[in-house]
Amino acid sequence: MPSTHENLKNAFAGESQAYMKYVTFAKKADKDGFANIAKLFRTTAEAERIHAEGHLGADDAIGSTAENLETAIGGETYEHNEMYPPMYEQAVAEGHKAKRMFGYAVEAEKVHAALYRFALEAVKSGKDIAATAVWLCPVCGHIELNAPPEFCPICKVKAEKYVQVA
Repeated sequence: MPSTHENLKNAFAGESQAYMKYVTFAKKADKDGFANIAKLFRTTAEAERIHAEGHLGADDAIGSTAENLETAIGGETYEHNEMYPPMYEQAVAEGHKAKRMFGYAVEAEKVHAALYRFALEAVKSGKDIAATAVWLCPVCGHIELNAPPEFCPICKVKAEKYVQVA
């Protein structure tokens, strides 16, 4: 029988996946002209987010900002060093369209880890990062501080496609 800790990790994973699935389903419902079904999906997604956040808290998995940054660095580093490379290679070998996003993820996760390391150094010196604008490439997930580049260094999308996330 799994421990409560294992159950919390599994519940967090399941609720997190449900959140993302329903957000994505809401976008599709909006695109298909079903605005109220999209609202239902988005609202249910938020309920799943509440569950996931509660499970993470109950598992004492939320630490100080420095601890959270260290955890994030570990996760992003694992993803770009260990998780995504074999997934990318497998998709390439199979000629599967997933190779595109797996390839983007490998490169974007490297940037995420570097940005978290940068932020951790700031926190260790008792400061916040100076950048007040954080820009996201909506195609590949690349992140830039202060201003987007002329072209995304990963997927080559133009700067005007980048979005700011609050």
